[in-house]
Amino acid sequence: MSPTALPAAGPEHGHVTFLGAGPGDPGLLTLRAVEALANADVLVAEHDVLDVVRTHARPGVSVVRTDTNPSSDAYPGAGTPQLAVVDGASTTAATPSLRDAAHLVMEAARGGRRVVRAVSGDPGLDTYAAEEMLACAAAGVPFEVVPGIAAAVGVPAYAGVPLRDAQGADVRFVDARTASDRCWTEVGASDGTVVVSTTLDSVAAAAGELVAAGRKPDTPLTVTVAGTTTRQRTWTATLGTIAQTLKQAKVLPSPDGGRPVIAVVGERSAAAQRDQLSWFESKPLFGWKVLVPRTKEQAASLSDQLRSYGAVPHEVPTIAVEPPRTPQQMERAVKGLVTGRYEWIAFTSVNAVKAVREKFEEYGLDARAFAGIKVAAVGEQTAKALIAFGVKPDLVPSGEQSAAGLLEDWPPYDPVFDPIDRVFLPRADIATETLVAGLIELGWEVDDVTAYRTVRASPPPAETREAIKGGGFDAVLFTSSSTVRNLVGIAGKPHNITVIACIGPATAKTAEEHGLRVDVMAPEPSVHKLAEALADFGLRRRAAALEAGDPVTRPSERRPGARRRRTTT
Repeated sequence: MSPTALPAAGPEHGHVTFLGAGPGDPGLLTLRAVEALANADVLVAEHDVLDVVRTHARPGVSVVRTDTNPSSDAYPGAGTPQLAVVDGASTTAATPSLRDAAHLVMEAARGGRRVVRAVSGDPGLDTYAAEEMLACAAAGVPFEVVPGIAAAVGVPAYAGVPLRDAQGADVRFVDARTASDRCWTEVGASDGTVVVSTTLDSVAAAAGELVAAGRKPDTPLTVTVAGTTTRQRTWTATLGTIAQTLKQAKVLPSPDGGRPVIAVVGERSAAAQRDQLSWFESKPLFGWKVLVPRTKEQAASLSDQLRSYGAVPHEVPTIAVEPPRTPQQMERAVKGLVTGRYEWIAFTSVNAVKAVREKFEEYGLDARAFAGIKVAAVGEQTAKALIAFGVKPDLVPSGEQSAAGLLEDWPPYDPVFDPIDRVFLPRADIATETLVAGLIELGWEVDDVTAYRTVRASPPPAETREAIKGGGFDAVLFTSSSTVRNLVGIAGKPHNITVIACIGPATAKTAEEHGLRVDVMAPEPSVHKLAEALADFGLRRRAAALEAGDPVTRPSERRPGARRRRTTT
């Protein structure tokens, strides 16, 4: 048995897993944490990590969200954690009541349920996790601990600030909330690296404590807020200048002064060194809010690619898919597929795959019905949808992923080698005739069947529409002419500071017809090449700012109406 295998939950006491959710980046969860979350019956999570862990919990898991004691007016988080029950099965769901964390964790574990208690960072460094573990032990509730990456370690790594080097200096960790005079005296007398957990408006006070304890005012330090997330921001200064640095950056005074930060004090946080090691904040689209006018299903891989460049993708569907008005034609074609009417079936979109799959399920069929039939897919995403269905396509364009690209590789009909001369083409009601005409020219008969209808989607929420028109997005990716027309129709025209990226000349022409200036165009009609082109644009924009000695900003951070320098791609 693996040492990390899930223990059995007792019939009376259940089981509790105290789990470290890390400093904020969902990708920093451990494999063991993901496994525990997938098997949880109840999830107890602090508000700031709920989104990180909830993704890996199974559907229908009961959720208990923690909140800081509202009566505490001290340092944020200093109050004993309270829990607001928000799962539908709870008797307090209608009017959430605040309860002691330890008792609610044990209450959730009763009846043999598996409970995951998720905390920010690592449970071993959490202020109250040990108390909750002791309460479980006293009540006979079995528990385990899944370590997580502590903010004091993970945030400096993302900020490009190594805590140790070949010289092997000491590293001290200080929580400014609880540090005693003796603690400040000890770290002040040391020449090692000091990692201070504090808040934005308390950084200067912590720096003052270190100077008073003996640290030189010119000792370098970095201050990082929202570490490991795409909202991360780091300032480099010295113990003596940090207050002025934050004031000049217009960070303070601010109502957000209570936000937690990690400050690293020591020579390793010097500006010259961080400029070379700041790998995260120097990503080409770091912090850019990018509008992707596609559904979550369509945009999944594209959004993942954008995140790898540091962007924050925001999916807004511009079309909705509905069944055909008359389903009889589709029903006849699917039956013909089973009875051997076709030599080929050609899928021109993920939605076409979905429409055929739904018909198959309606008739109790599965991928085995494709036996003996050649299958074509217009591109990589459509091919992936087929593979997920259990069907490996026989033909995917080797060049351009489009109807024209598919025709380039499609074999002409040969009566000697092709026993059947018919192709089943399930597609949208607004599809062009390029593929049909090309297949007929190659000698094939085509059953051109409307598998689904595309209609304009409902308008996005008001706050999204305001962000589109007011310059809240840094870039918009247009993957077709219809996405341009539909987005403008349901949400309005993007602000002129927003970078417009188009997949090809036809889409760019439509954007210009709608009064948009096209900044980026993909070198070939592929959504992934489009994302690459936007990343290249962001990289050049960043390099130009650094060369000019200007701060690196996102497009949305420019003043509305300010003159904007155009950059060609």
